[in-house]
Amino acid sequence: MTLNKITFIRTIFNSQSARKFSIKSSKCEAVVSQSEVRQSWYQAVDDAIQCIKYQSPFPKLRYMTTNKHVNWLSNLEKLEKIDHPLRETAKIIFTEKNATANQIWGIVALLVSKLASYPNKNLWNEKDFDKETGILKDQRKLSEYIEYLAFQNEIHRDGVLNMHHFNKNALNLDNDDPLIFGNKIAILTGDMMLGFPSLQIAKLKNYKVTAIMSSTVTDTADFSFLGECDIQNNLLPSDPIKKLEEQKQNPKVFEEISTDEIDVMLPFKVHDVMGTAENEWKLRHTLGGATRLGKSFQALLILAKHNEEKQKEIYFMGKHMYLSYRASRDLNIFISNEVPLNGKFLLISAPLLFHLEKDPSLFEEIKKGSESIENINFHKLHKIVRNGPGMDKTKELLNDNMSIALNLLYKFPKCESRKAIENLILALES
Repeated sequence: MTLNKITFIRTIFNSQSARKFSIKSSKCEAVVSQSEVRQSWYQAVDDAIQCIKYQSPFPKLRYMTTNKHVNWLSNLEKLEKIDHPLRETAKIIFTEKNATANQIWGIVALLVSKLASYPNKNLWNEKDFDKETGILKDQRKLSEYIEYLAFQNEIHRDGVLNMHHFNKNALNLDNDDPLIFGNKIAILTGDMMLGFPSLQIAKLKNYKVTAIMSSTVTDTADFSFLGECDIQNNLLPSDPIKKLEEQKQNPKVFEEISTDEIDVMLPFKVHDVMGTAENEWKLRHTLGGATRLGKSFQALLILAKHNEEKQKEIYFMGKHMYLSYRASRDLNIFISNEVPLNGKFLLISAPLLFHLEKDPSLFEEIKKGSESIENINFHKLHKIVRNGPGMDKTKELLNDNMSIALNLLYKFPKCESRKAIENLILALES
């Protein structure tokens, strides 16, 4: 499944303003020093919760899935005896160990609301503010909805079993069969987690906020259809050999795309990006989560009536904070001696893409997964990439994005919220 060309529409800024705001990491003032003391990620999250004096929206999300009218978790019990992907997806999202990682973006959104404060508090009455957190009630609501939008994507993408490749007997299964039932629950749960926040965001009655948050759903959909994938829609990296051959035969077809310019605010051809390790990684994860976080932060500042320049700054801070988080997660997969517990990892992770750029021959192993990634030897891939050049390149990628995020963060006044966000970003390197 391939998209040869996508033209990204400038939904928030026009092309010129976005290009003027293009950030060069080499010029960043914020340098991540190796000597600084790093908190652990979980400690930084705990400190952030203490700073906002408010538990994450995550418990509300869990309540929504255990509500007797929804009956979601009890339905999962019916899938215990079969290997349906919804069970594994639910485990990843809702187990206590993963809850701390999954709940972070709602917490950071609350911190951003406190960080940015308000240009003119006289525009609101006291009743407009939440007494518990000290921010606008509308900002608190929006912070909660950010989590729902993230989870619905995971359930829709990873929790549904594609049955089109099954034999005829499987396609004629009864509607009560556990495989069919599991797909129904996955689709309905994802729809619920998309529909609920969409309705609540509309109730904020702010057109710009509604438009921006709606566009994050489009970005996520684009992420899911970029490049090749197997029969279960697991994403596969672009063929580096094919890209090299195309460039040799007709170099004029390809335009030089600066890594800084890969953003949904700017139009370009996907053909020019895919197959180049850093650009492909940035495009995929900008669409897969970075724009959702950046646009969420921007929407929070729109509610607080900040000017467009501040909105741009916070958008790019959120974008690069997410890319830092993603690079850190990719790196951690290969730092460990062991393959993840489920025996697989994301095939579009940064160390693997960088390794393919230096050693295209490794793509022969990945080609075995063109029908199903189950045919790939993940242990072999893990060992090769772990000891290859992609690790150092990913560390550079992590530091570059951390530097940009910190540089933009430091444009805001010193306060407890700024320190909490700074600790979260710095913890990504630990």
